[in-house]
Amino acid sequence: MARPHETIYGRLLAGLIFLTGLALLGGGVLLALKGGSWFYGLSGITFVVAAVMIFRRQARVLWLYSALVVVTLIWALAEVGLDWWQLAPRGDLVIALGVLLAMPWGVRGLDLSSDSRAREAGRMALIGVLTLSIVVALIAMVLPWHDFSGTLPVTTAASVTDMAGVPDGEWRAYGRTSLGDRYSPLEQITPQNVSRLQVAWTYHTGDIGDAKRDPVETTYEVTPLMIGETVYLCTPHDLVIAIDAETGVEKWRFDPQLKQPPRIDTQHLTCRGVSYAGPATAPATTATLSAASAPDSCAARLFLPTVDGRLIALSTVTGRVCPGFGGPSGTVSLWANMPNVKSGSYYSTSPPVIAGGLVVVGGAVNDNVSTTEPSGVIRAFDINTGALVWNWDSGNPDSTTPIAANATYIANSPNSWSISSYDPKLGLIYVPTGNQTPDQYGAGRNPNTEKYSAAIVALHAETGKVAWVFQGTHHDLWDMDVPAQPSLVDLTIGGRTAPALVAPTKQGEIFVLNRETGEPVLPVTEEPVSQAAAPGDTAAPTQPRSALSFNPPPLTEASMWGLTPFDQLLCRIAFKSLRYDGRSTPPSEQGSIIYPGNFGTFNWGGVAVDPVRQAVFGMPVYLAFTSQLLKRPDATSRVVTKEGDPPFNENFGAPYAAKLGTFLSPLGLPCQAPPWGYVAAADLTTGKIAYRHVNGTVQDLSPVPLPIKLGVPGIGGPMITKSGLAFLSGTLDYYVRAYQIDTGQQLWESRLPAGGQATPMTYLSPSGRQFVIVVAGGHGSTGTKAGDSIIAYALPRGN
Repeated sequence: MARPHETIYGRLLAGLIFLTGLALLGGGVLLALKGGSWFYGLSGITFVVAAVMIFRRQARVLWLYSALVVVTLIWALAEVGLDWWQLAPRGDLVIALGVLLAMPWGVRGLDLSSDSRAREAGRMALIGVLTLSIVVALIAMVLPWHDFSGTLPVTTAASVTDMAGVPDGEWRAYGRTSLGDRYSPLEQITPQNVSRLQVAWTYHTGDIGDAKRDPVETTYEVTPLMIGETVYLCTPHDLVIAIDAETGVEKWRFDPQLKQPPRIDTQHLTCRGVSYAGPATAPATTATLSAASAPDSCAARLFLPTVDGRLIALSTVTGRVCPGFGGPSGTVSLWANMPNVKSGSYYSTSPPVIAGGLVVVGGAVNDNVSTTEPSGVIRAFDINTGALVWNWDSGNPDSTTPIAANATYIANSPNSWSISSYDPKLGLIYVPTGNQTPDQYGAGRNPNTEKYSAAIVALHAETGKVAWVFQGTHHDLWDMDVPAQPSLVDLTIGGRTAPALVAPTKQGEIFVLNRETGEPVLPVTEEPVSQAAAPGDTAAPTQPRSALSFNPPPLTEASMWGLTPFDQLLCRIAFKSLRYDGRSTPPSEQGSIIYPGNFGTFNWGGVAVDPVRQAVFGMPVYLAFTSQLLKRPDATSRVVTKEGDPPFNENFGAPYAAKLGTFLSPLGLPCQAPPWGYVAAADLTTGKIAYRHVNGTVQDLSPVPLPIKLGVPGIGGPMITKSGLAFLSGTLDYYVRAYQIDTGQQLWESRLPAGGQATPMTYLSPSGRQFVIVVAGGHGSTGTKAGDSIIAYALPRGN
């Protein structure tokens, strides 16, 4: 006879298994009715039957449960193979309940009048299949999960010509030079000694995002500059700060005194950097500047774009405005000649490009707020006077003569919110463009919008005239802006030199084009895509695909994920409930899965290009989003937001509002299986991917801060050095890491005090010491911790 506690144990276990079975049965039937797997429903029935048998103390339940474990293992392996993180939610609950059943007090609670040898044989069978399942799980845990190992080919370029004329030890533009390759010729820090890097100094800006002060998200995405003996940077509230490159001591700071405080209809409060224009040699310092030479302190200047729509010229020496640029205030208004002037609807978040004697600036136009937004015009101003030299408006692309004083640019024309590049030899500026709002509904767009949206546009620096255009997404319905600065590099292919441009996209394509003509260097094909556009809209019949692509495999029901069978089942039901026709599934009233989502496989951080190795290094990210179109009752009512909240995705004036978000489970985890982030490199001359390694941990993303290497998303970019290192801090765990670029092997990491969603940079200090600078300030869109730290790493003195 079973003891009382054994009887209670059996009743509790029966109840737990019964409830599990009911949940799986209910969800499983719904999934099957939607055309999904029958396994959950059948396993739910088995759990219910097992629970009844335990309640009745029938020893045969041991054999039934053993069969359930075996079938579950076979089904899981058939669906996902030896993928540990996919096997776990399929088997964790089955195994856990099986272990509870196989316990001695669980078995003794069964019918003692049955044959004890048969009962023991059933118990041993259950223990055997549970052991087998655990062994399979352990094997899956130690396999090189989703990693693809390899080595970049040997050096293919013997030397590199510096077209931009930047000293090796300096970082004079967002991408180090106007070429935007984020490549430094420095070699002091190497794969052999990088493990000895330590913090040399830390500077705090004092500008930390504050939800009480700012009604919009704050993101810290700045890449500092280093010229001469000084590091220059901006902050989310557009402060500009000069820091001693050797010591990290502040030299000066400039506060633009924002005229319009950030409003709820400002999408982002950020500053990705300032731009430098000056002589080839380093400017004077305040210590050496005499009173007599004070008027010449603006011979070298910085250009700051602000959230209230100004472009300000500052002296690199004093931090004061440079009179004469746009007038005594040293300021040009970017609101000039704009249509639909609304506070917060237009501003420039990225540093302008310096092209000879011009400062060329674009701006961010709010996505998905209304159909009456400002223009995405690109403007070139005289670097000294601030006079408008030319304007290129994609809504009126053939007219680049400075606009008349009483005229306005074309409303809603595609903008360029990211960073442009400049080839001084060809005299071309390469502009990455966005989309016309609303992003998710494209009916009524004009031919110029269709031509210049989501594209790379090459403009003649002298005139602003279009040299060529290459479109990365046709009739963009997904917010697939070309998000990153194009990188310029000369490639040796077939014994010939090709002047190339490398353009990473949100979809995961890396287009390699001839930067003189716009023609593909690596092949580009057009692939047919879904035509299921919303009523009144159309979809492009094809979308471009590069021979060099990090586009992920299509999602399937089997690739849905969860920590348990329950949330995985709910994700599978959601997958079957939403529309998904593969990549480029149009938004729909039903709700569509967009994968890759508009977070981007690559975003504004872009990639780093090694001109010697002829290779590209990046951080591909994979997150699915959902996009549902909701009919608007009129042009002004709120549909997806409440009064007082930011009006994003309302699309006032359009037929639909848009309900957008990451494709998440009820637990707030991605419905798609991990990994969600990698580091990877490819040969630019062949398009062959050399390696792809899972990157980042869930230490700062999960309630339990365990450094489990799951492969996490990230935003930000890498930089690389001639010595063979890549540095990256953009992952959503708070680390900066160094990798060997030839293999992708991680060599070093350092804990950051906040999110590091900015691209690192490096320089040589006046004492000859190589520093690596990392900005840890957090990112509002990703929820990483806010901060204000500028951290300099270097080898110990004497190394």
